[in-house]
Amino acid sequence: MKAAAFAGTTHEQQVLRLARARKLLRARDVAQHGLPTIALTRLVQAGKLERVARGLYGVPGAPTSEHRSLAEVSARVPKGVICLLSALRVHEIGTQAPFEVWLAIPLHMVTPRLEQPEIRVVRMSDEALAEGVERHNIDGVKVPVFNAARTVVDCFRFRNKIGLDVALEALRDGWAKRKFTIDDVWRHATRGRVANVMRPYIEAITA
Repeated sequence: MKAAAFAGTTHEQQVLRLARARKLLRARDVAQHGLPTIALTRLVQAGKLERVARGLYGVPGAPTSEHRSLAEVSARVPKGVICLLSALRVHEIGTQAPFEVWLAIPLHMVTPRLEQPEIRVVRMSDEALAEGVERHNIDGVKVPVFNAARTVVDCFRFRNKIGLDVALEALRDGWAKRKFTIDDVWRHATRGRVANVMRPYIEAITA
């Protein structure tokens, strides 16, 4: 009995160390380290961990990034890529402050059901999802985010969803802040088949 109790305590300490290192801990992360997931339940009951969302845990009172919601979504939907308005926010382009997390997912993937945070889904091919992706470390989670040039181009591709005014603001502000090169924008615009749409606006800001 004493040996079992000692082993349980050790497991909980190891899980707690993982949670402190990662800030956001998934149940599957615990399992991958060969630790029993029941330790998560015990730590929550002891008040040493809090359940942030289904299968996701954090240390109560730990400092968090302003982009915490992106980390929560990415941890739960690993095939998704942060895009559009949420990506603009990461890159500090424009004035949009979305209350939803904008997420690009594979074409035939079932729409994720999350209690919180709310998500807004757009669908893309596997090829499109792999292009222009950066990984940002947000609260210990490697979050895939489309780079600045790709994000601006996507704003034009999905202008019917977010509005042409938002796309134009993103292009102008991103260029003014030197967040991308025109060559990068042209490359993504050509692949995204919006080069003709963007041409007059790009020529206007670079004239």
